[in-house]
Amino acid sequence: MFINCHSWYSLRYGTMPVESLVEQAARLGIDRLALTDINNTTGMVDFVKACSNHGIHPVAGIEFRNQLHQLLYIGIARNNNGYRVLNDFLSYHNASGEPFPDRPSLRDDVYIVYPLSSFRDDLCENEYIGVTPAEITRLVWPVTEKVFSRLVARLPVTLSGPGDFFLHTNLRAIDQNTLLSKLAAPQIAGEDEYLVPPDEVRKKYALFPQLVENTLQLMESCSICFDFEAVKNKQVFTASRYDDKLLLEKLAMDGLKYRYGSGNKEALKRVRHELEVIDKLGFSSYFLITWDIIRYSMSRGFYHVGRGSGANSIVAYCLRITDVDPIELDLYFERFINPRRTSPPDFDIDYSWKDRDEVLEYIFKRYGREHTALIGTISTFHGRSILRELGKVYGLPKEEIDELADNPSSASGRNEVTEQIFRVGNRLQDFPNLRSIHAGGVLISEEPVTCYTALDMPPKGLPTTQFDMYVAEDLRYEKIDILSQRGIGHIKECADIVKENQGISIDVHDVKRFKQDPVVLRQLRSGEAIGCFYIESPAMRGLLHKLRCNSYISLVAASSIIRPGVAKSGMMKEYIKRFHNPGSFRYLHPVMEQQLKETYGVMVYQEDVIK
Repeated sequence: MFINCHSWYSLRYGTMPVESLVEQAARLGIDRLALTDINNTTGMVDFVKACSNHGIHPVAGIEFRNQLHQLLYIGIARNNNGYRVLNDFLSYHNASGEPFPDRPSLRDDVYIVYPLSSFRDDLCENEYIGVTPAEITRLVWPVTEKVFSRLVARLPVTLSGPGDFFLHTNLRAIDQNTLLSKLAAPQIAGEDEYLVPPDEVRKKYALFPQLVENTLQLMESCSICFDFEAVKNKQVFTASRYDDKLLLEKLAMDGLKYRYGSGNKEALKRVRHELEVIDKLGFSSYFLITWDIIRYSMSRGFYHVGRGSGANSIVAYCLRITDVDPIELDLYFERFINPRRTSPPDFDIDYSWKDRDEVLEYIFKRYGREHTALIGTISTFHGRSILRELGKVYGLPKEEIDELADNPSSASGRNEVTEQIFRVGNRLQDFPNLRSIHAGGVLISEEPVTCYTALDMPPKGLPTTQFDMYVAEDLRYEKIDILSQRGIGHIKECADIVKENQGISIDVHDVKRFKQDPVVLRQLRSGEAIGCFYIESPAMRGLLHKLRCNSYISLVAASSIIRPGVAKSGMMKEYIKRFHNPGSFRYLHPVMEQQLKETYGVMVYQEDVIK
């Protein structure tokens, strides 16, 4: 019977995580619940899942507010199609910048609930007026039966209880960039906007019990569900899954010959194994789409680097998605894809910052804006930023705010106001603050993306999901990361300079040649790596010099042992010792020697654990 609930994804307004909202409803015996966050559907997937876990009938909706943060109306979806209609409506206005109309022309599978202040007597079949308990006495008597049937109970939910109201006002002051003492009443929720048991709701509407019945009937006609089992990515690249399988096999075999020449039985066996697994798990289109992106970028002369767990795949190597030979480096395909891995696979593709935007534009044009989106991310309140925001809300001078943020543990300057700031700050830790964009994640969806989320339109001009990568994974999306790496642009510039000055064309993807270049090996041994991404830090150059790194294998090991986990455990020091004195230690067990001989018995890579 609650058709207007806000979670903490009503940014700087709501105070409850989605899970807490649903858990509280279950404890109070509420069996129907609608999530209607303000101008977003960020939490809807989590809400539907939580409701399923707690035996609650979920209803999906959006509360639409204008730029002055005034409530216009609530859109409630009758079903999944209605949910998409609402997402499309919100996404259109986010993209166009047009203000929401006072009366939306939404009819298909959508209910519209206006506040009583927007009362009208020419309501359409899908339109209602929401009446709060405080507004009951404003109803004109006698109310005609026609109008009465269009009235529903609207009990907004924003807080977890009365104790959250002060926290809410702090959030609103941060949002409005104003002093807490000057926060305008229309900008804040009511102190009673929290869930109460159904019996208490009926008492609040005792004069007009029909409003509660109307609300229950409306909610009963609504449903929303998501399939958390089926992969949501574009299902086929060609005309059918079978044709995808054939095309991927052809491309892999052509690439096998390019990478290994003819007659490499080990490589052929592994390619066939990977193709079988890829087809069985339904990832052929995912590989082909990634190959298509690489094909386009190479046709434009863009340099790329394929990395991450995708580099464990020989099929990816043969398709030129990566330049890492998994056989040479003994990399396990199962780290990238296997039936028991809980997280979906994803390719990480780096481009120069100069080329990345064109690659993204190609993806959106090739696969359609309805079916393509960047992945959003949720920035949270944390650390010093909270203290700075609250310092402004409480009217502290800039010098005091700086001192508070820079020296939070200092006892000097502490008073009643600063203690209050710290108490509120602790409550706000990890609260969602802003929606932003993931570093490079792209979704290419079989269904329109708005079947699952509304879309934001950041300044870049590319639609962005209102949920983050973790929700995308829950829905079984496999993202492709199209990332920007400044060093790749410098490599391209260097290659262009060499061609201009010496007339020599350099193929930066000819990795085998670089691995054998004596000048490259000499510079690695001496730690001359300034300008080389990832290995140019003082610590890394020092490690290269200590190891007297003289091969690609030792370079890869060096880039791994310097990571905090290995370095802090003492394994980096032990690796260096064993590297220079391989006869100075004994393996703990013959299996250790068999599996970890390459790294002298030290577990350096994730593959070492898998082994």
